[in-house]
Amino acid sequence: MSEIEVGQVVPDFTLPASSGGEVSLHDFKGQKVVIYFYPKDNTPGCTTESCDFRDAHPDFEQLQTVVLGISPDSLKSHDKFIAKHSLPFTLLADEDHTVSEQFGVWKLKKMYGREFMGIERSTFLIDEEGKLAQAWRKVKVKGHVDEVLAAVKG
Repeated sequence: MSEIEVGQVVPDFTLPASSGGEVSLHDFKGQKVVIYFYPKDNTPGCTTESCDFRDAHPDFEQLQTVVLGISPDSLKSHDKFIAKHSLPFTLLADEDHTVSEQFGVWKLKKMYGREFMGIERSTFLIDEEGKLAQAWRKVKVKGHVDEVLAAVKG
């Protein structure tokens, strides 16, 4: 399956949400949406990235931009992560990694000499019309949220 390219309409998806029920991409039509895919709740890089998004959340809100975090973790895991770090945005559970595959971020990874499938830390900015405005793949956490915010501001 090919990766979604900048300028293309992002296919709709629906996932179980930490806020209860399910969230669909089409729920946010007319707003900008930042989706960040991260490997795992409560791990160092993911915690730093999520807390950076938390700290910048008022700025995103001011720009009418929704932030959604997606990982393969369960809702129970997400709820603990949100409570521990006071995350003000919704986390979505992509336990069967359907959406991660749709965005091309479910990849073969190597760590300590073993190979496994997992999330390649990536962020996507979707415009008000549902088109992919910008994609950051293989994200390095430091300074990343500032880059995303600058892109939202245009």
